Amino acid sequence: MKKEFSMSNDKVMINFTAKYCNTFESVLESDGFRRILEVYLRRSKKKNSLSYRYFNNTLDTDSLIDIRRDLTQIIKYLTLMTVEEIVEISTSYAKLLEDRDKFIAFIEDLYLFWRRLERYTIVHRYKVQEGLAAVSFTEANANFSTLILKLYRKIEIHVVGYQPKVYRQIPAGGNACIMIHEMEWVRPNGYELLEEVPFIDHILLETPFITYPKKNTRDGMFSEIKYNPLKYAQINKEHWFCYPAKIGGLLTFIYFHRDFMEHGITLCNLFEMARSEETRGRKPDIIYVFGAKDDDEELKTVFFDDAENDIMLGYVNHSEKIDYFGYIKKMTLTLYNLLMIKRGFLPIHGSMVNIVLKSGDEANVVIMGDSGAGKSESLEAFRGLSEDYISDMTIIFDDMGTFKMEDDKIIGYGTEIGAFVRLDDLDQGYAFKEMDRSIFMNPDKVNARLVVPVASYKEIMKGHAVDFFFYANNYDSVKDGEKYLNYFETPEDAIKVFKAGARMAKGTTTEKGLVESFFANPFGPAQKQEETNILIEKYFDKMFESGQVKVGQIRTCLGVKGQEKEGPRNAAIELFDEIRKINK
Repeated sequence: MKKEFSMSNDKVMINFTAKYCNTFESVLESDGFRRILEVYLRRSKKKNSLSYRYFNNTLDTDSLIDIRRDLTQIIKYLTLMTVEEIVEISTSYAKLLEDRDKFIAFIEDLYLFWRRLERYTIVHRYKVQEGLAAVSFTEANANFSTLILKLYRKIEIHVVGYQPKVYRQIPAGGNACIMIHEMEWVRPNGYELLEEVPFIDHILLETPFITYPKKNTRDGMFSEIKYNPLKYAQINKEHWFCYPAKIGGLLTFIYFHRDFMEHGITLCNLFEMARSEETRGRKPDIIYVFGAKDDDEELKTVFFDDAENDIMLGYVNHSEKIDYFGYIKKMTLTLYNLLMIKRGFLPIHGSMVNIVLKSGDEANVVIMGDSGAGKSESLEAFRGLSEDYISDMTIIFDDMGTFKMEDDKIIGYGTEIGAFVRLDDLDQGYAFKEMDRSIFMNPDKVNARLVVPVASYKEIMKGHAVDFFFYANNYDSVKDGEKYLNYFETPEDAIKVFKAGARMAKGTTTEKGLVESFFANPFGPAQKQEETNILIEKYFDKMFESGQVKVGQIRTCLGVKGQEKEGPRNAAIELFDEIRKINK
């Protein structure tokens, strides 16, 4: 990004390297302020708002350019003078400033308009910065935010004539600040389009980071194609960024268009960011291009197994339909799972946790199920009961993991350092407890989501022997006297239930009612069912043969009306008793 300011899709990007504002004057004379005021006035005119009619009447003009010019000049004056002093030197503004309440209403409205935009600030790591040379990456955004707050307050004081009694120190600069740099990596033939797209090196979040994407559910499956889709794509490197991720030991480059900046930024709460020394001069295992423009009017969510270059490539074209974090997260994990299947490992759509009870008993528990089955909610039930039962709890994965056979044991590995959790099904206080490090998506809507870090990369890659492997049954109710946990006696019985992947849809996708998905995992296994069937039989036979893993069902009741909260909690209590039994 070379321009000092850009605005697209209600997202603002401020290039601190091209221009860093550290005075009121530099802000008010910047291209960014001009653009913000222009867009604000254009929208006010379209709505015929009170503010616009006020300007129209008091400035005697219908020209947006003239109104913008006059307002900019008045705001400049207000950083130095009171209303009375301005009227003395320029009587032409007397009529506008006569009604101070209406002018303050405009200032408040403009400030609110600015704060409702998604604001991203950008620093280029290796370039000379104009006005930023002595300011560190973390200080740059904080100082800019303070400057905007001071500007807003100074103007208000000079209009009303006195200082406010209450100050609210809210983030007024960027919601997030990123440091980017050029990265040299091994680009095979067919990937030239991605050349010179900057890599994200650091991210600074102003939490809670709240976004309002246009979509709240994901639809359909990712399908395989037999050609490189980049051949027909168009990418303007000025509008693109790359998030380098470490996912389950694989190097992944996730490229995204600026229109989906909030999803790209959210990746930092979900996947470990690769360091420069882990990326430079290397070829990635996975490449995902999210939001590319092409000549195809249909939504394209595809992947290409580039065997020649040993790269698994994902591609989703630009559309408002993909403005949901699930599209960037799930495709990335699909690509990862496809590689795992190729290498003889079994992808698991579920959650894995190491639980240490206060009694000292310990177990590694895996709960498998498709979206909305109750995997994450069960983990939260464990956490909610921790004060009474648990001394320590470590999450290994909370959506997607991998089973590997090592030393005659089934070992579980994670992929993500964070969790993409449905707010509707969590304890009401949980979101508030995690607010200081969370990213919220559409918190006012159905299927509202929270993305929060839950584990370290070192921990998820350590490898843990599996003790319990449960299928999350969210559709069967539990009557008095019945158990929430039950076990299978043969691998055939277990495989039948796990492969059916039945669940009561909870609104996380566009599905409704009782639905099924192959092995509860439409993200890799469903696309490669033949290869996955071989792995399923191999791994389940091993679990029953060794007796190391207890395989069964856990009835979460998440899809049963009236039992959504109690189900996971009661199942968790029953599980704690089972952990005590295996340790005796």
